Amino acid sequence: MLEIPEAHTIARQVKETLVGKTITKAVAASSPHGFAFYVGDPSVYGSMLEGKTITGSAANGGRPEIEADDMRISFGEGVNVRYYEGKEKTPAKHQFWLEFEEGGIVCCTIQMYGFLGAFPDGMNDEDYYYVVGKQKPNPLTDAFDFKYFSGLLTDETKKLSAKAFLATEQRIPGLGNGVLQDILWYAKIHPKRKMATLSDEEFENLFKIVKTLLAEMTEKGGRDTEKDLYGNPGGYITVTSKKNDGMPCPDCGGTIIRMSYLGGNVYVCEGCQGTGK
Repeated sequence: MLEIPEAHTIARQVKETLVGKTITKAVAASSPHGFAFYVGDPSVYGSMLEGKTITGSAANGGRPEIEADDMRISFGEGVNVRYYEGKEKTPAKHQFWLEFEEGGIVCCTIQMYGFLGAFPDGMNDEDYYYVVGKQKPNPLTDAFDFKYFSGLLTDETKKLSAKAFLATEQRIPGLGNGVLQDILWYAKIHPKRKMATLSDEEFENLFKIVKTLLAEMTEKGGRDTEKDLYGNPGGYITVTSKKNDGMPCPDCGGTIIRMSYLGGNVYVCEGCQGTGK
């Protein structure tokens, strides 16, 4: 799933590869998918986008966003965004497709569920995740400082687990269940541990790890569990992910285990992170 490191990586690659190219064909929802969610009516994306030139890109929380003159194209969680030169075999079924006058294709597919949008700049107020991503500071910026992070910890959020605090309710847009795993492993905090039990030192250390680890993941082109615009895995090697299930912990030698919690799998080393009780 796209999160902060992958969104920034894809946005950077869009700038490197697509800026200056003109869209000659845009098609959305050509392959029906029950869990593909679009902003507005996907049948009119072609008329809105064809003839537009790619002028830039940016990351909005965990979403890469393409700027096409006065239009914006947003790719949300669950969307696989790929660029093809045109010689490679492209997927027969897809949920979004862009062709360019200068050559090249952007093809987006959705496996489980995903969110896509094409809309005039400033006109997407129906998508809560998009709006809140614009409003809240990104952990990769100076605006996301310890004062801001501390402000997220209230009497109510102290009752939450570490996973719920960091990765739910869009408290930190783009920080999801994926990047959460290594953040908590480096912080030596179990996903189920209540925030109220963290000492001041542990909370400050958690903030530092959020900042530094997300920056490292982004610098290395995303996580090795996800792919970039060209279909290549990221260069950041995860410690606690589906790739490491059942493997020894590099710190204590214990076993990294998978458990279901809050609607998704979490990967932990209970030797390092405790049991969360």
